[in-house]
Amino acid sequence: MQLLKTMVHPGINLNQGTQFTRRTGRAIVIKDAHILLMYTRRYEDYSLPGGGVDEGETLEQGLIRELSEETGAQNIQIIKPFGLYEEYRPWYKDDFDIIHIQSYCYLCDADKALGKAQLEHYEQQNGMTPKWVNIHDAIAHNERTISLSDKQGLSIIRETYLLKQIAQQLFN
Repeated sequence: MQLLKTMVHPGINLNQGTQFTRRTGRAIVIKDAHILLMYTRRYEDYSLPGGGVDEGETLEQGLIRELSEETGAQNIQIIKPFGLYEEYRPWYKDDFDIIHIQSYCYLCDADKALGKAQLEHYEQQNGMTPKWVNIHDAIAHNERTISLSDKQGLSIIRETYLLKQIAQQLFN
C-alpha cells in the first residue's frame, strides 16, 4: 500500500523508549458526493470510520467489522487500497512509551441506509455518531476546530490530512 505520510509527534524521540504498533483499518465510503464519517462531539471533529485490527484478523476483516460496528453499514465491500498514514505518538500507559499507529485506508462500498451502530462505551461517551457529510464541509469544520478549540484530540491532524487527500484524489 502506498505510504501517504509519516508523522512523528514533536514530544517523542524515536531512538528512546519502548514502542508497540497498532494496525488500524479506515474506510472511505462515498455516496452521492458525500462521505461517511464519524462525528465526535467531545473533540468537535470528523474522522473516517474504522479502528484497531484484532489479533487473528486480516486488515480487511478488521476494517469491515469496525465499519459495521461504528456506523451500522451493511453490504460492505472493499474496492481498493487508498493509502497508509503512519504516526508515532506518546503512549499514556506504563507498558510502553510510544505507540506506532498504522492507518490503512481503503475505498469501500456499502448501502447508503445505515443500520444500528454498536459503539463501544468510550465511543458512546465521546458522542460519536455516523454522518453522511460533504467532504469540503468536513475539512473546513476540522480546520476550524484545529484553530479554535482546546478540546481537540491528537487524531484530528491525521483525519484532516486524510480528508484533504481523499478530496484531492477522489472528488476532483
